[in-house]
Amino acid sequence: MDIERFSPISGPRKRAGKASKHLSPREKLAAKARAKRAGRRYPNLVDNMRMAAKKKSAKKRTAKGRGRKSASARNKSASATKTTARKTARQHAGKAREKDPRGGLTAAGRKAFAEKEGAHLKSGVTRKESEMTPQDMRRKGSWAVRFYGREKLPPLVDKNGRPTRHALSAHAWGEPVPKTAVAARRIARKGERLLQRYHRIKQRI
Repeated sequence: MDIERFSPISGPRKRAGKASKHLSPREKLAAKARAKRAGRRYPNLVDNMRMAAKKKSAKKRTAKGRGRKSASARNKSASATKTTARKTARQHAGKAREKDPRGGLTAAGRKAFAEKEGAHLKSGVTRKESEMTPQDMRRKGSWAVRFYGREKLPPLVDKNGRPTRHALSAHAWGEPVPKTAVAARRIARKGERLLQRYHRIKQRI
């Protein structure tokens, strides 16, 4: 008969060539309490195995819970990203509707500007000079000098040769879109003439 096989110090893990796993102090107390309920003075191998099994089961539940939590966190992150993307798309779409692709702002854009800044913008003056009122002359003249009469002009075309928003502003005021500094200065000089005419009219009144 193999005495070592039935030795009390030889457990299943040792016979299988595996290292023993020690219980924590808390698990040892739980094993003693289980043995006491069963009428045993000391915990036996079954009590210890039961505690080890509970420990393993608890680890699995914790790992599973973490997995669910990670999946939930990923879902929340993905949902938040989609929400942000939709919000950004709506904002871009709203801004696109506020800007006239031909130049200047649309009616919706002027309304949005008024709500944000409190300024009441008006559409550009596009009528002929002979049909302009003194206020039209003042407004268009002021715009032309302010946009195209400055000492250093902003870029009028982008790297692809397309007019910038600054250049496209001329369309909103009934002027040809300038692509060169010479064309921009021509609009500025027209603005100066309109302002001079406006001041002459005001002096006569």
